[in-house]
Amino acid sequence: MSDNAPELRASDADRERVAEILREALAEGRLDMEEFGERLDAAYTARTYGELAPLTRDLPAGGAARSAVDMVKRTGVMEGDWAARIVGGEDISTWGVAVMSGFQRKGRWTAPRRFNCFAFWGGGEIDLREADFADREVTLNCVAVMGGVQVVVPPGVEVVVRGIGVMGGFDHREEGVAGDPGAPRVIVTGFAFWGGVGVERKLTRTQKQELREERRRERLERRAGRRELRAPEREDG
Repeated sequence: MSDNAPELRASDADRERVAEILREALAEGRLDMEEFGERLDAAYTARTYGELAPLTRDLPAGGAARSAVDMVKRTGVMEGDWAARIVGGEDISTWGVAVMSGFQRKGRWTAPRRFNCFAFWGGGEIDLREADFADREVTLNCVAVMGGVQVVVPPGVEVVVRGIGVMGGFDHREEGVAGDPGAPRVIVTGFAFWGGVGVERKLTRTQKQELREERRRERLERRAGRRELRAPEREDG
């Protein structure tokens, strides 16, 4: 999360990191239940970094200072989980071409060490959320001429963007986010002319469902906590 670019859109992973810091603050007694609920609701509805930053500004940045072991325990992402997805070898598909059309690489597939794609008056989607990886570092070489390519990565991977845009652009919003232990590194490079290459971090459908269930449980717990706080007031009255 960057205080230098408050207008940039926040990702689901950014919101979840803030929520984790708030949960720690509640457990440590830095926040009461009511303030925790208000900040958590604000975190999950925040659209930009600027809206997220004030929610943890007066709290210790424990998430950034944790050791890798602690992070693994808290997130449930184990190094072995990523190791199982780095399978070696090469997938059959190492190219994607869209000329006045489109292409997709999504679902269960193996991202090769280098994937080249070209979009001219068309669009392509490279979705790595459920993909295996041929190596710990993969390169997506994207060329977009009056077209676009959208890259979707799962939470936990490190993203590096090295593309060049001429009257076009490469999306750098997901750079600077530390990867999980053992997670792959995705390098996005190439060239965009009157076109663009977007990079975004998204949860899988299963992860989104789990997150919704977790939020629902937290709302129920907050309501129960508020009822408990009000109960003594009613007895005194």
